[in-house]
Amino acid sequence: MRVIGAGLPRTGTLTQKVALEMLGIEPCYHWVNVIADLDQVDVWNRALDGDAPWEEVFGGFQATADWPGGYFWRELMNYYPDAKVLLSVRDPEKWEPSFRETIWNMCYGESLIRLLSSARGLVDPRWARYLKLVERMFWIEEGPFAAGHEQPEQLIAGFERHNEQVMATVPPERLLVWNVSEGWEPLCEFLELPVPAEPLPHVNDRETFLGRVIDGALAALQASRAEEGREAQDAPVGSTAGTPSAAPAETAAGKAGTPDATTA
Repeated sequence: MRVIGAGLPRTGTLTQKVALEMLGIEPCYHWVNVIADLDQVDVWNRALDGDAPWEEVFGGFQATADWPGGYFWRELMNYYPDAKVLLSVRDPEKWEPSFRETIWNMCYGESLIRLLSSARGLVDPRWARYLKLVERMFWIEEGPFAAGHEQPEQLIAGFERHNEQVMATVPPERLLVWNVSEGWEPLCEFLELPVPAEPLPHVNDRETFLGRVIDGALAALQASRAEEGREAQDAPVGSTAGTPSAAPAETAAGKAGTPDATTA
């Protein structure tokens, strides 16, 4: 592990991942790894419960960016004492709507992404566990927005509080506070690497996130519906198992409409 990304999501972390890999610090772990393999949710829940599965998670990785790794920046900087810490930042007034329209909207409100995400959780147990992981890592327990997140000022307060904690804790020689708008130079100087000839990439991680969540939900719902269709087709034709037969019902009806001979 050479670089630990401590910046919150929506601070250019996917650009950060791509940039680090272009510099040869690869592969770089990112939230997209979890969305692509939901079985990884279990190991991150273990980490939240006090386990330290860092070799299991990061074996073969040279860097991590975004959550869930960023949630554990303290633990990781102690576990990897030679790794540098990269705090990606952004103008809070621009960060807040970007964060709200993606991660917050996935969990709250009546947006398309929230409705589809919740519907997927009903048919996909792995996605339901993923949503619980998001809740634990952002909104409750030790999450950065456990103090409140409904109002813009609450999200911004949590954002600034997180950044201040990182800057106050990480030794200056191990820390770079970096805005992707600053380009390659500060990053390469910090990592002691040459500046690439290619411009710094700017990856639209908002569209990547929305696409993965919405498309994944639609695919899961379609798969569930197809499975229901197959089960219906496999059911025996004309099966009456579990339902009353017609004959007893007709007999009962006939008796109800005909006087009993003993009382006539």
